[in-house]
Amino acid sequence: MRKFRVGFVNTHPIQYFAPLYAYLNQTGEFEITALYLSDLSIRGSLDRAFGHAVKWDIDLVSGYDARFIEGASLRNEPAGFFSIIAPHIWREVNCGRFDALVVHGHTPAAMLIAVAAARWSGVPVFAREETHLGLSRRLLKRLVRKPLMRAFYGRLSGALAIGSANAAFYRAMGVPEDRIFFMPYTVDNARFADGSQLSDVQRKKIRTELGVTDNGPIVLYAAKLQGRKHPDDLLHAAARLKDREIHFHVVVVGSGEMAATLIELAARLQLENVYFHGFANQSALPQIYGAADVFVLPSENEPWGLAVNEAMCAGLPIVASVEVGCVADLVQEGVNGQTFAVGDVEGLANALQPILVDMETRRCMSAASRAIISRWSYAECAAGLKAALIRRGVAASRAH
Repeated sequence: MRKFRVGFVNTHPIQYFAPLYAYLNQTGEFEITALYLSDLSIRGSLDRAFGHAVKWDIDLVSGYDARFIEGASLRNEPAGFFSIIAPHIWREVNCGRFDALVVHGHTPAAMLIAVAAARWSGVPVFAREETHLGLSRRLLKRLVRKPLMRAFYGRLSGALAIGSANAAFYRAMGVPEDRIFFMPYTVDNARFADGSQLSDVQRKKIRTELGVTDNGPIVLYAAKLQGRKHPDDLLHAAARLKDREIHFHVVVVGSGEMAATLIELAARLQLENVYFHGFANQSALPQIYGAADVFVLPSENEPWGLAVNEAMCAGLPIVASVEVGCVADLVQEGVNGQTFAVGDVEGLANALQPILVDMETRRCMSAASRAIISRWSYAECAAGLKAALIRRGVAASRAH
């Protein structure tokens, strides 16, 4: 049986990508190899944004060929272009007998070494990354970056767009339309959909563990506690909704630099309906989503926001800022959620209010979220990758 031999280059095993690789492998049309520069997510390593060591508790290396580049056990989270060079990636790419190579971005330096090795071997290279034109960057960086990016993407065989904003970025970088293919940014929909299906008893138990002891709707924030994600705006909006005598709860799941500040802010605003859960590992997340009623992501400068995908798999209405990269594709105003301008606390409160006060609105938006995300899945990823390989003339090799 003929399969496409595809290599993916990642900094480390990623909880969003590994299940995709296993899925692609299981279709019978691909033979997937992931080349990992580090094993930090397997052995556990400091995550600067979370503020502590993180070791994901789901299997990240089964179902496909996972290869760790020499020195992987010594490398930690990338911190700049030259933080990971990994010269042995050249040999792995050259000896991989790949029909195509997919790189996630142009940094750290090892990514460019992988691209150079593939081009040396005559292997087509595709890019798949998060960036889009709405992300803010300093003027000098923008001026220097654009010609470099145009040169980089212009030499690739194609780009795998994760969404509409990402596709617009590739166009702006000079990638022709016939070299842009749709391979959406996805999570393991089945795991989150199935894991969030709770009985009444289970839901009550999880809600109690989160600190909620009544049936009031839960507004969930589940992300790193960073300034650019603006979890403090959610607390300020909660104070305004409390003044309007709306009954609800806020559950904050995550850790990071703002943890102590947020706890102090909730106390100062006298928000007795806010509960801080702390960091939750992957295995616990589906049930947390299943116990909630609305998901909020107030971020600025957000490349995508895969937590929105996860929440939609659980059937949650979404309230997100317009700067969250996935909003253009996944959040339909008034259908499965609402949007607001970054930093607009009043806008956030107003977006939440009709969802919180009307159970029927929540029910309809819940169904819409499930329907929308069902069409944003690994199946579309497989179709997009196959289309890219065929359209760019990549021949399927005989699997051994």
